[in-house]
Amino acid sequence: MSNYNNVSANNKMQKVAIVTGSTSGIGRTTAIALAKERIKVVIAARRDKEGEETLRLVKESGGEGMFVKTDVSNEDSVIALEQETVKMFGRLDYAFNNAGVVEDPAPFANKTSSIFDKIMAINVKGVYLSMKHEIPHMLKNGGGAIVNTSSVYGIIGNPQLPIYVASKHAILGLTRAAALEYAKAGIRINAVAPDAVETEMMEQSIGNDKQLRQALVALHPIGRAGKPEEIANAVVWLLSDKASFVTGHTLVVDGGLVGR
Repeated sequence: MSNYNNVSANNKMQKVAIVTGSTSGIGRTTAIALAKERIKVVIAARRDKEGEETLRLVKESGGEGMFVKTDVSNEDSVIALEQETVKMFGRLDYAFNNAGVVEDPAPFANKTSSIFDKIMAINVKGVYLSMKHEIPHMLKNGGGAIVNTSSVYGIIGNPQLPIYVASKHAILGLTRAAALEYAKAGIRINAVAPDAVETEMMEQSIGNDKQLRQALVALHPIGRAGKPEEIANAVVWLLSDKASFVTGHTLVVDGGLVGR
């Protein structure tokens, strides 16, 4: 079991984590994984039914938590999330800023300003606002840890997904800059960069297209797409004391794709 005592050696209170975008896939799986580590989990997302379902699964795993309906692109909503978290549990120690959306593939010249604004508002502004309002609470506790979800496309390019690619690059910039600023304050900030993962989002993207699935899998030297649990394990490690000397880092979890 991971050691989650990095905030204060003398403080034995149960730690608290926020997980945004936790109504399915990587976010939901990570919320459950953190609950199994005896972390109180705040599920932050826009969909009520799915958020309540994640909360049920957290409780079934023996954990404690709550669901707060949140739009990470709206600063008032993010402020309310932080306030509800501290009001309920008295502290904030960890955050997994995972909420994000992807655009439909299309030629660059066909992309509209509205698509650009939507992708950037959720993927980039959402991470910025989340960290902006998480960090002050962590400073009050003497430190903490944050993981932001980027992508392999925060490192490489992908034709017909230029806005998504740009947003995931931007997340790495925010991560690295904030990590440097708060390193001596005891707050570690890292990013995780997955590629294809067997989630609801992936299923919506490829549907029943077997050829597309085969082509996608073929990109990964390991011979398959990832599992949500594999990304969750990486996040849990980055938040834990086992990664106590890791900050400003992008942990690529991609079955070898970037190293091809």
